[in-house]
Parts: sequence; structure tokens; C-alpha cells
Amino acid sequence: MVDVAKLAGVSQQTVSRVVNGAANVAPEIRERVQLAIEQLSYRRNTAAAALASNRTMNLGVVSYALSVHGPSVALFGISEEARLNGYSTRLVTIGSLDHASIRAALRELTADEVDGVIVLAPLRAAIEVLRGIETDVPVITFEQGSPVSTRSVSIDEVDGARRAVRHLLDLGHETVWHVQGPEGWMASDARTRGWMLELSAAGRMAPPVVTTADWSAESGYRAGLQLVQKAGVTAVFAANDPFALGVMKAFDEHGISVPGQVSVVGFDDVAEARFFRPALTTVVLDFEEIGRVAVESILSLMRGKEPEVIPLIDSTLVVRDSTAPPPAPGSTA
Repeated sequence: MVDVAKLAGVSQQTVSRVVNGAANVAPEIRERVQLAIEQLSYRRNTAAAALASNRTMNLGVVSYALSVHGPSVALFGISEEARLNGYSTRLVTIGSLDHASIRAALRELTADEVDGVIVLAPLRAAIEVLRGIETDVPVITFEQGSPVSTRSVSIDEVDGARRAVRHLLDLGHETVWHVQGPEGWMASDARTRGWMLELSAAGRMAPPVVTTADWSAESGYRAGLQLVQKAGVTAVFAANDPFALGVMKAFDEHGISVPGQVSVVGFDDVAEARFFRPALTTVVLDFEEIGRVAVESILSLMRGKEPEVIPLIDSTLVVRDSTAPPPAPGSTA
């Protein structure tokens, strides 16, 4: 720690505050200390730190459906932020959302002596179960599309959906069709709500949603096969990027060009989205930031601070090649 302090040009006490996650450190000082820690490969003595602070220096994570983009990227953000604050993470995955499974996961983590738990299971059923379970440690949940709270972290996905629809309407499309996420997911509800709100605000009719069974590109493709049979479709808002990829494949197989005849917008901005053909216009969600904020919030609760409202994380729209004005009447391209 003395070597880190010397390289960073700060006191040893400042280094201690950084590695212990204290809030009263200027961002530029924190960055300088963290860089010195990396350069010197400094590793704190977690056993001694735990003994001194009466903490285990472990954070628990309960997750469901890690194959889904949002929770998997949020988990990475949690692991990185926990590591920077000197904490290890203990992951428990659950295969179902019933009361017994969630209680068992929390009991397992408590047996492992964690100082707090972050729950990455953004489904209505999981949140309802959690509200009926008392724990001995602080719990922070990831609740997509939820209002601000002192105990949950979320991105403003309703606003993100509205941005997507507004973009398509501003291009001149009369209405926007929606490929909806699977039932039960908070993200599905939020993105559908944003789609409906923006169409309503513009005085446009909302077509029937096209439903899906899961978050896969195959489900998007099946939705696309339904859309090609419907007359007058010129714009589609897909609830995630794999849906958009599947929809575009269905259109392509039926000789419908994107964006020449139909514009498509996705959601999430997965790493591959800019390499789709055409490159996908989509809504950017910073799931890593979700993980970082979740760790910050739970560390604050563990230090005994008064719970504060956790602001929603903003979403943004990135415009690429999959959207354009609608074709002129009578046009086929």
C-alpha cells in the first residue's frame, strides 16, 4: 500500500479509502490510485481486511437466465466494480422463479457469509417473491423499466422505446409495428409501454403486437414471417436486437428490402448490431453501468448510510442503416 501511495502521489490513508470504497475521494484521485494498483499488481489482504472491518468482503449475486443479454452484461459490471472495491462475488443461478427456489438461493448465499446480495432476475414473478422474503443482509434488485427506488436499479427503457418509435415516425412512417418480448419479463412490459405511449402521443393507431416465446433470433424470425403476411407494414420496432436480426432475415427471404421497403429498429445495442446487414439502428442500454450502480448502492447500504433514491440510467438511440423514410406510394423498392 505504501508503494501504491508513492506511485500515485497520495497518502497511504487515501489508498486505504479507495480500496475500501469510501465515497469521499475525488474521481481523478480515485482513478490515479486504481491505475497505480493495476501497475503494481497490488492485492489487498482480504482476510485481514475482513477481520478488521467485521465483513466477509463477499457480495452475493442471484441470477436467472444468464443467456439473456441484459443480466449477463450486468453481471460483468457487478464483478468488475466489486473487484475494484476489494470484494469477491458469489454467484447462484436459479432455474425457476418460485418462492422455494429464490429462498434457497438467498439461504445458500447467506450460508457463504456474504455482506449483501444483488438479484439479477428482472421478471415480475421474481420481484413479487422477493418482496415477501426477509433477509439479514441488504438486497438490491435489477428491475427493468421500473420507477426510481431506493432498493432497485433500472434503465429508463420506456423512454428508450419512445425514442425508437419517435425516430420512425419522424422519418414519415404512419405507424410502427412491435415485436414484443416474452411474457413475464419486466423489459417486455417497459418496451411495449414506451411503444404505445409514443404512438398515442402522436395520435397514431397501434397495430396488434407480435408476440414471442423467448428472446432469441429464431423467435424474431418467426415474428418476421407473420409480419410479411400483413399489408402496409413499413416500420418495425423489435424488443431486442436478436429479434430485429430474425425479422430482417424473414423480410429478406420474401424479397422485402430493409430499409428500402421496411425500416427496423432494435433494442440493447449488442456488440454485433453494427455488423448486421444492414447495420442496425437500435437503442443503447448500458448494462455494465447497471452493475456498477448496483454495487455502489449496496456498498452504501452496507456502510449504514440512509437509503437514497437511485436515479434511472438514461438510454440513447444510435441511428445506423436499417431505417429510412417509407417508400413512396406505388414504389416496390
